[in-house]
Amino acid sequence: EVQLQASGGGLVQPGGSLRLSCAASGFPFDDYTIGWFRQAPGKEREEISCISNSIGATNYANSAKGRFKISSDSAKNTGYLQMNWLKPEDTAIYYCAAAYQPGFSSCHIGYFNYWGQGTLVTVSS
Repeated sequence: EVQLQASGGGLVQPGGSLRLSCAASGFPFDDYTIGWFRQAPGKEREEISCISNSIGATNYANSAKGRFKISSDSAKNTGYLQMNWLKPEDTAIYYCAAAYQPGFSSCHIGYFNYWGQGTLVTVSS
């Protein structure tokens, strides 16, 4: 059974940091791309970042560049999203997802067929 468990969300002040984790099981981790997406109230789900465990490529949305860093630990079957310099507009439910992408990498949401349950990030003073 495929499982993705996102964790690490919480309440943080503007300028603060959080590290999200995505524990994966039930599929060959090294053939998959792990993506992070978020959805704010009243808005569509948007891609934030993704990392290909197959080729090691990373991609970031413009909103994440310079502030967020994605990583992956194949030994632990876990992906991470380090978020720094958080802003109130980063407030959203953050989801991790997995896409079968052996030998290539794309953050397009249409590729991702396995999803975690989401973790809430609130940036507020």
